[in-house]
Amino acid sequence: MPLEDDFCDIVKKARLGQGQLVTDIARQANLSAKAIESLEQGDRLPSAEEVEAVGQALALKPQALTDIVLEGWRPATLPSWVDKSIVTILGDIGGYEVKGYIVHDRATKQAVLIDTGYNPEHMLAELNARALTLVGICLTHGHTDHAGGLDRILAEWPVPVYLGNGDSPLLPWKPAPDVLVTPCDAQSILVGHLTVECLTTPGHTPGGICYRVYGYGQDLCFVGDTLFAGSIGRSNPFSLYSMHIKSVRQIVLQLPEDTILLPGHGPATTVREELRYNPFG
Repeated sequence: MPLEDDFCDIVKKARLGQGQLVTDIARQANLSAKAIESLEQGDRLPSAEEVEAVGQALALKPQALTDIVLEGWRPATLPSWVDKSIVTILGDIGGYEVKGYIVHDRATKQAVLIDTGYNPEHMLAELNARALTLVGICLTHGHTDHAGGLDRILAEWPVPVYLGNGDSPLLPWKPAPDVLVTPCDAQSILVGHLTVECLTTPGHTPGGICYRVYGYGQDLCFVGDTLFAGSIGRSNPFSLYSMHIKSVRQIVLQLPEDTILLPGHGPATTVREELRYNPFG
C-alpha cells in the first residue's frame, strides 16, 4: 500500500502549520520561491540537496525525508494475527479512502468501533455476521470521514460514543448529549478481556484521541489522523500544529517500540519505524 503523503504533502503541512510563506522557506533553504512552489505542487521529485535544505528549513528530519522520497521506504507488513483479530472497514468519501476498525474480544464477542470508516452499512454487516455485541464507538476525532454514518449505527446499537473535548462541533450529525462521552486522558474502556485506553492527542483537531488496546499480546494503537506512516494529518486549524507535534512526539512515539499503529488513512506502521522514518517524529 502506498504512503498517504508524498513529499509535496509533507512540506505543505509543515509550512502551513508553522505559518510560514513560500518565500520564507525559499530564503531559509537558499532556493527560489518557484522551486518551492513546484515541489509543493508535486510537479517533480526533489533532489537530495533540496530534501536536505527544505527539511532543515521546516525543522523536519532530513534523513527520514530522504528515506521516504528518494529511497522508497514503506512500513513492514503487519503480523498475520492483526488481520485475524482486527476487522478493517474501508470507506470512500469523494474518492478518498478512509479506514474504520472493529476491535473485538473473541471469547466474549464484545466489540467497539474505532471510527465509522464512513461506511456504516459495512460496519453493521460485519457486527451481525460475526455475532458481535457492540459496547461503544470510539471516535478519534469528529471529521465526517471518520464519524459519518453515526446515526445509522446508533439506530441499531444505542451505545456510548467517545469523543474528545472540543470536537463535538465537527460532527456531521450529533447524538443526544447523554450518548456522547468525553473521556479523560488514560481512561480505560473494557471490551471483554481487552482494555482500550484513551490517549488525549490534540493537534489534527482540538479533541483528537488515540486508542491504545491491550490484550492481544502485542499493543495496538489506533491513531486516526494524528499520525500517518511517514507523516501526520493536517493540523486543523493550523494554529494547533505545535500541539500536534507534541502529541506525536511525546505521546504516540513514547509508546513501546513494537506497538502497532493503525491510522485512518494509508498503511499501518509501528512506533519503531516512525521514530526512524517519520519526518515529524
